[in-house]
Amino acid sequence: MPKEPVQLTRATRLINSGPVVLVTAWSGGQANVMAASWAMPVSSEPPLVAVAISPKRFTHALIKKSAEFVLNIPNALLAKQVKLCGSTSGDRVDKFKETGLTQLPASKVRPPLIKECVGHLECALIQAIDVGDHTVFVGQVLAAWVETGTFEGVWLVEREDAKLLHHLGGSSYCIPKGRFDV
Repeated sequence: MPKEPVQLTRATRLINSGPVVLVTAWSGGQANVMAASWAMPVSSEPPLVAVAISPKRFTHALIKKSAEFVLNIPNALLAKQVKLCGSTSGDRVDKFKETGLTQLPASKVRPPLIKECVGHLECALIQAIDVGDHTVFVGQVLAAWVETGTFEGVWLVEREDAKLLHHLGGSSYCIPKGRFDV
């Protein structure tokens, strides 16, 4: 099959289909939420995750100040809220109020969990690496939560409430069709 070139400004979209996360951060009594597609696990022992965030984003400053963040994992039912969280700035808009998302206290960190999300990773910042036009925040997972019945070692994507939202780029998203074992 023939191959065609991809614009370099769109090249990361070739591997950008992991689940989108809603990053919550907190500093000085103020919480914020932003959508991020560039999140991934980076270590099992200890459990470490990374998320890339532009220094232009309000959440970036909050994480730098507090050294904590939460990766909240939304399902496809939250697509409109995710879109709003990824297209407005928290220094101008209260995104929790605008989206109707509910803050819940986390068990180990100050940034809140988002009640409507099906999973949560509470993280302590252990490293911030400036790369290109983003900072990669590496966090140690201090606590992990999942909505009962949606996860059994893997996401049960056959369930409507466990269909995670995947960002393809721009305004395009997808959800998993189903699970299969090899």
